[in-house]
Formats: sequence, structure tokens, C-alpha cells
Amino acid sequence: VQLQASGGGLVQPGGSLRLSCAASGPKLIINAMGWYRPAPGNQREEVAAISSGGNTVYADSVKGRFTISRDSANNTFYLQMNNLKPDDTAVYYCVVYGHKYQPTWGQGTQVTVSS
Repeated sequence: VQLQASGGGLVQPGGSLRLSCAASGPKLIINAMGWYRPAPGNQREEVAAISSGGNTVYADSVKGRFTISRDSANNTFYLQMNNLKPDDTAVYYCVVYGHKYQPTWGQGTQVTVSS
């Protein structure tokens, strides 16, 4: 499985961005998809995730502002980010959980929120 993330950039506080992550590969199996960003203490914060059944989860810090969605026909999923804050500045990584929920990580896409 290969993932191609895109959509990052520079935006002012209060602005919006839409991240995309396209999955490709033979015999593609996708059980769940998600977005992560680095967190203090060399940790990773799960920003949002969506299951194959459409169930979603969000970090408390982004609830009400971010929306994860997917286009199953094109093996692509998205993160719509609204009302962005400077604290949202990070490299965002997409991940796909495939066969037996093995993760495959995409390259990061930089999001910078600054005036």
C-alpha cells in the first residue's frame, strides 16, 4: 500500500484547509483510516479516524472544527480543518489500517497556522 498525502499549507488563524490522502496498491484492504500529528513528549496524537463502517473519532482538541471523511470508490480520505488555530500547526500524517489492521503511513504534510 502506498499513501500520498496533500493539502497542507500556510493559513491564517480562523482559516480552513483540506488534507487528502490517496491510497493505492494491489489487493487494497482498508479497515480504517486516520490522521495523526506529533504531540509533546515525542508522542503522536490521533487527530481523527474513520472506520470502514463510517464511524469516526476525534481528538478533543479538534472536535467541532475538523471533519474526517472518505471516498471509498477512490480509496481517498480527507480531513477538513476549519477555524484553525496556531496550536494546530504541525506535520500531519495519514495512516491506513489494512489487512489485520497493519498500519501503513503516508508522508507528512505541513500545516502552518500563523498571521
